[in-house]
Amino acid sequence: MYAVELINLTRRFGDFTAVNDVSLQIKTGSIYGFLGPNGSGKSTTIRMLCGLLEPSAGSGKVAGLDIAKDSEAVKHKIGYMSQKFSLYDDLTVIENLQFYGGLYSLPRDIEKARIKEMLVLAGLEGHQDEVVVNLSGGWKQRLALGCSILHKPSILFLDEPTGGVDPKSRRMFWDIIYELASQGTTVMVTTHFMDEAEHCDEIGFIFEGNLIASGSPANLKQTIPGTLVKIPTDDPLGLLETLENSKLSYLDIYSSGTSLHLLMEPEKLGQIINFDYEKITPALEDVFVYLVKSHRREMV
Repeated sequence: MYAVELINLTRRFGDFTAVNDVSLQIKTGSIYGFLGPNGSGKSTTIRMLCGLLEPSAGSGKVAGLDIAKDSEAVKHKIGYMSQKFSLYDDLTVIENLQFYGGLYSLPRDIEKARIKEMLVLAGLEGHQDEVVVNLSGGWKQRLALGCSILHKPSILFLDEPTGGVDPKSRRMFWDIIYELASQGTTVMVTTHFMDEAEHCDEIGFIFEGNLIASGSPANLKQTIPGTLVKIPTDDPLGLLETLENSKLSYLDIYSSGTSLHLLMEPEKLGQIINFDYEKITPALEDVFVYLVKSHRREMV
């Protein structure tokens, strides 16, 4: 059973194609990470799935509803939270929750019970009378999440929800996402933090509007051929230039922090015997670099 199904979904703005022919399926109750750099088409896709933007071509279903024909019905089935946190800064915590309770037309007794649950979930018990403008970024983030799930949606769309908050708040936020998924909520989250993607059941990489890969983190890591090695260096860019201009045979090469990553055929590792290298397991960032370069080669 799929909570989200997209077939050749496309969105154009004039001559610019923001989302190009995207097809994917998200299993009910799973966490799906939608990764890509800024401007890659993540938010545009989410906005189409939420019924906020009409597709130019293709089709999509969310909770069994057509995102083009049933856009208003879709909005009642989902929760949506953007990076901008749709909160009212001049209202208190509880006033924001009460506002969203009214927006979702929750009966008064259910609204009261759900608000209490959300205060516990967000760790804001005892802070319900604080004006939102005075809250930290992490608290605002958790309050915005509470507002978006006050009506118990079956599907939750989170668009860059952890941008601009500290690492501790990011971890706490992901603990809440796990809890929601364990209760059966389907979560689709866009992010450009590769470490967050490790927490997802499946991941889709979108680049320049194209879905260039989709699958579990483990399966995606297996798409990289050869052996990946790391060479620590004080000058990764300098070493990169040196090796690029050498006769070294490699599948890929790029700097990563204070080291150089080399993707090589196992039988060619003897060529770097003079370097203090270490064989490493590909991280999702390595997968993304490889997939982007492969995609660009295909487009040439």
